[in-house]
Amino acid sequence: MQLRQLRYFQAVAEEGSFTRAADRLHMAQPPLSRQIRQFEEELGVALFERTTRALRLTEAGRFLLEQSRLLTARLDEVLEGTRRLGQTQRRWFGIGFVPSTLYGFVPELIRQLRSADPLVEVGLAEMTTLPQLEALKAGRIDLGIGRILLDDPAIERRVLMTEPLMAAVPLHHALAGSASVSVDRLAEEPFVLYPARPRPNFADHVLGLFRAAGHAPQVVQEANELQTAIGLVAAGLGVTVVPASVERLQRRDVAHVRIDADAFVSPVIASYRKDDRSPFLAHALALAEALAKG
Repeated sequence: MQLRQLRYFQAVAEEGSFTRAADRLHMAQPPLSRQIRQFEEELGVALFERTTRALRLTEAGRFLLEQSRLLTARLDEVLEGTRRLGQTQRRWFGIGFVPSTLYGFVPELIRQLRSADPLVEVGLAEMTTLPQLEALKAGRIDLGIGRILLDDPAIERRVLMTEPLMAAVPLHHALAGSASVSVDRLAEEPFVLYPARPRPNFADHVLGLFRAAGHAPQVVQEANELQTAIGLVAAGLGVTVVPASVERLQRRDVAHVRIDADAFVSPVIASYRKDDRSPFLAHALALAEALAKG
């Protein structure tokens, strides 16, 4: 499959006609029809229902149109960013972050870094710690902000802060009005675990804390996103454990309860390539440390 074929398919699907799509693409209609036929043969599925009156997408065609729009839109963004960087000689500095860090100092870090140097364009990518390490080694990002320590000889790590963990419980749960909850009591509750993948991640950190206290949570549901996990807690599926900063969400259907255990904490960790001597990275790390300390 070629990108050109995908764009041809999108044009035909959006115009509902080979003739109008050919006009839009500034090409003749027969070659366009051949390209779409070849595309369908390569995929092994029909993308269009062809009748004498209308041209309609099949179920497979509707799926491909929806998903391919996301792909080509993202590609267009990447190409535009590439042109912009090339025209202005700006340098790219990528930051990968786990979503739960956005409730602490990270938004302010991003805000200040974006305006720190007119010749540096700061790009952002939401990703858990394990993908961050791969992205760092591949050069796709320059700084990762995560919550678990993973050893890699090519990566340097720096603990920026340690944050208490709290129990998130449904608003009308028996624990909702408590000042604190013991690990023993918390382990008795059905548990919503996140993120489900890729592992290892924050979920393994939480499970390890329970194991160290002699417990194994009764996991009734897994979620990939923090917001999803909290929504499932609000729906009454169980409880979960979140960084204390998440309380800033101020959801009215969830209560946050302090966990009565000093070990229940989560570090916020900066990861970067050991051989990176970039002045902008040094500035980013110094700023992150200052903001983390408050």
